[in-house]
Amino acid sequence: MGGISGIVSSGVPVVVFVVVQAIAGNLVASIVAAVVSAVAVAAWRLMRGEAVQPALSGLLGVAVCAFVAWRTGEARGFFLLGIWTSLVYGGVFLVSVLVRRPLVGVIWHLVNGEGQDWRRDPRILRAYDIASLAWVAVFGARFVVQRWLYDSVYADTWLGWVRIAMGVPLAALAAAVTVWAIRRSRRAPADVRAAPRGRSPRRSRA
Repeated sequence: MGGISGIVSSGVPVVVFVVVQAIAGNLVASIVAAVVSAVAVAAWRLMRGEAVQPALSGLLGVAVCAFVAWRTGEARGFFLLGIWTSLVYGGVFLVSVLVRRPLVGVIWHLVNGEGQDWRRDPRILRAYDIASLAWVAVFGARFVVQRWLYDSVYADTWLGWVRIAMGVPLAALAAAVTVWAIRRSRRAPADVRAAPRGRSPRRSRA
């Protein structure tokens, strides 16, 4: 995700859209400002030699959201993709917990090339369950609240600001739970984290 700066960079176009819409009240001006800001962020990260993937992802997302808003002719259309994306992400995380493969743990150990043997330790599995459910709560809350606002009379006034308020702050809370789960797995015995697949780790007796 490019770290904290990557998260912030991907969120800049949304903030710009909301601010311009609140000040100018013009959909076309808001769309143009959001797209220009996304391009500027990508160029800035490129010049600094930083990872541009978060900015490019943000640019693509802004382009799709801008297209939806333009086709619907309503500012609230800019947030429609994010609303339904939250539902999809929340569903994926929930299913991963139900099938005993919590997505937080799967992704972390896959990225670090450590395999999936951590699932044999109930304590680690439970920690990743909690972390994954934290993301379910975040995405679920975003969908429920923003979907309700989208259909309400407050859409034009509050939807954008609520989107910002439920962005980084809620993600930071879920990220804190994720860090806790990862540290818990780091404290697990080495034979649990790295045992060959198909073999149960030996536990020493005190």
